[in-house]
Amino acid sequence: MDRYGTIRINLAALIEKSGLSKNKLSHRAEMQRTQLNHYCSNTVTRLDTDVLARLCTVLHCGIGDLLEFIPPEDAEPGAEE
Repeated sequence: MDRYGTIRINLAALIEKSGLSKNKLSHRAEMQRTQLNHYCSNTVTRLDTDVLARLCTVLHCGIGDLLEFIPPEDAEPGAEE
């Protein structure tokens, strides 16, 4: 984890909770299956806001359900350098 923290994509858990297959989700969200797999495995380096909006719409969730900020381990609350 780098010094600024990271963003975790909780898509795999949301898919499981929804009961949709990855194939159905990729079709409904108009995504390639490989792109969906990258989002599920947190290997995406640049988030596409259009893709995020489609995922939230199809999964009936909010952006806060899909994305989670993980702060750096050594960060102190309110500390500035």
